Amino acid sequence: MRIALFATCLADTMFPAAAKATVQLLERLGHEVVFPEAQTCCGQMHINTGYQKEAVPLVRRYVRTFESCDVVVAPSGSCVGSIRHQHATVARQAGEPGLAARAEAVASRTYELSELLLDVLKIEDVGAYYPHRVTYHPTCHSLRVLRVGDRPLRLLRQVRGLDLVELPAAEQCCGFGGTFSVKNADTSTAMLADKMRHVLDTGADVCTAGDVSCLMHIGGGLSRLRTGVRTVHLAEILASTEAPA
Repeated sequence: MRIALFATCLADTMFPAAAKATVQLLERLGHEVVFPEAQTCCGQMHINTGYQKEAVPLVRRYVRTFESCDVVVAPSGSCVGSIRHQHATVARQAGEPGLAARAEAVASRTYELSELLLDVLKIEDVGAYYPHRVTYHPTCHSLRVLRVGDRPLRLLRQVRGLDLVELPAAEQCCGFGGTFSVKNADTSTAMLADKMRHVLDTGADVCTAGDVSCLMHIGGGLSRLRTGVRTVHLAEILASTEAPA
């Protein structure tokens, strides 16, 4: 299958390993991955902060860039959630029904990584090997907007060598929320403290999730406390294999 990668802003500028691992994984599974170079931001930050008019050009650019692609994948539940549940609405409210229809069509072919693997490619065991104790944080947008459910956990359970431990109060927000963490820093920090305590209670070496934004928030806190616990994107775990002898 020919799959287009939507890298997302954070992966492009700060956490390229997640995007690279997505490509590595899909190519190992026998698929061709292309990277449309015209891609930019999906507009989620603008939409969620109230700048819907300013988001219209970004919606238009996303549609124009990816509408010729059969399948699009992004290593981000929040960006895919915005594309699928906000793009058409933003275009429609801007008085552009044609763009809204095109946005809906492209959104229906845009998937978060675990969705792509399980729902489209119909694969649960990707042949990964990751000998670490891991806990999984279900990010808010993947959980409540995309409703990926247990898809990431099903993939992680098939990884050889991985000791998966349940995260207490897993469905509680980590406190990031994009600009929420800037505008409501004290509340965000308190929520982060709760999340870090739960991660540390698992005794895990690694905390994983499907969004680098939340991992950035959690990982920053864990690093400042010198806990030794790492944050690793789901794609990086699934792309890992046994080293050659």
